[in-house]
Amino acid sequence: MADNLNTDDSARGDAAGDRVLYGCMGLGGSWEPDPYGPDDIDVAEAAVEAALDSGITTFDHADIYRHGKAEAVFGEVLARTPGLRERITLQTKCGIRLGGEDGPGRYDLRGPSIVRRVEESLTRLRTDVIDVLLLHRPDPLADPDETAGALMSLHRQGLVRSFGVSNMGAPQITALQARLDVPLVANQLEMSLHSRDWVEAGVLLNTPAYASNGFPFGTLEHCRDHGIRLQAWGALAQGRFTGRQSTAAEHATAELLADLARKKDTTPETILLWWLARHPAGIAPVIGSARPDRIRACRDAAVREPDLTHEEWYELWITARAVPLP
Repeated sequence: MADNLNTDDSARGDAAGDRVLYGCMGLGGSWEPDPYGPDDIDVAEAAVEAALDSGITTFDHADIYRHGKAEAVFGEVLARTPGLRERITLQTKCGIRLGGEDGPGRYDLRGPSIVRRVEESLTRLRTDVIDVLLLHRPDPLADPDETAGALMSLHRQGLVRSFGVSNMGAPQITALQARLDVPLVANQLEMSLHSRDWVEAGVLLNTPAYASNGFPFGTLEHCRDHGIRLQAWGALAQGRFTGRQSTAAEHATAELLADLARKKDTTPETILLWWLARHPAGIAPVIGSARPDRIRACRDAAVREPDLTHEEWYELWITARAVPLP
């Protein structure tokens, strides 16, 4: 595979650069805490190759994905392919603890815990440095000064280059940033044509429906104003519009996506990702399929500017929500 993974230095991405990120949650075998095997490494290798062939050079992990096996099989792929590490961006997350013998499922952003999880990720990924570390979810019990202190210590040691957050709103980001000497570079949130609270929040103000919208209003604007790249997890909506439709709205949206894809000589998956990227906040979708064909179906989103008109963007939104805008 080393020959297939040949990329040049100019292709290397970063948290603020790649149009599309590859999410590695699907790698590593089952979600049980059992060992991974050679087949799992081969699946990861094929997925990485498909991502690189599609112009994607940023790979998103988390220490909990498949109980650490996603990072471990990725590390195996890096070991198989000398020179690959220098041509990609590695992003991982910490802060969620899966339930088990040592306690319930919980969040943990205590300083020593962050340091320990990063050290474990570095070992599994077989690398000396993480390019971007995201705090996976907010921990209500964490002391923000302690959390920030751990991050800055990792930065000073050269173990982590940049930091970001995931699933956090503007006030939480502001509080953390005030304690850091380096800028936060990313905020990863669930955003898709199916999970639309992030865009609905801005238009439901002064309507009865606003109370049921859980998205922290102002977060998109804060990230845009402060140079924090928005990353969208769940960007392909778990296939709801590209083969797994179950509602009338999903079927109608799938038909519209297919029609637009034909007109623009691309794929429905690309249109879905373009819908996110077309937003002026500069959203970078994260795709998570382990299937090479589905990864390659997103190639145009990674290498082409979003090709959706104002009217097409709104037509997709209104079709997916199934009711007119207020």
